Amino acid sequence: MKAEQVNQIGLDADKLEIVATALNEVLAAYHVSYQNLRGFHWNVKGHRFFELHQKFEELYEEAKDNIDELAERILTVGFTPYHTMSDFLEISGMQEAKNVFNDVEIVKLTVQDIQRLLEKIRNAWQAADDATDVGTTNLLEDFISSHEKTIWMLNSWLNKRTENIDSPGSQSES
Repeated sequence: MKAEQVNQIGLDADKLEIVATALNEVLAAYHVSYQNLRGFHWNVKGHRFFELHQKFEELYEEAKDNIDELAERILTVGFTPYHTMSDFLEISGMQEAKNVFNDVEIVKLTVQDIQRLLEKIRNAWQAADDATDVGTTNLLEDFISSHEKTIWMLNSWLNKRTENIDSPGSQSES
């Protein structure tokens, strides 16, 4: 039987390798999502430009902060964070959004990106929990809570758009 190798923070190094791999997948997904959010911020069009332009700036700033936290956590558990776009695109499971301008389509794509990101975060949380890595589970729980709230808010925004289109009297009378 192989003896457990403890790393610099006192946890099983082999289990943390699984955690680091999962965290790198989250990191990669965040990078692709971040680029999509930046593009949406720049390219959104329509009469809701100002509200969405501001919201997407808020979302990409949050993603930027989370990217930094993830990379530092990967280093803390003793591994190297991925740092190339080719790695991010290869392992993220995310799609680049190119030349999307319509406000409703942009919000729908953002919800889909966050849902995919949540899947990866939850998988990483499970790996961290299996490794009794409380520092990582706590970090990821904060991300999960924030993203769940964002999905709720964006879906509420989308529902408002649908209600305005479908409700009687929503069209202006001549």
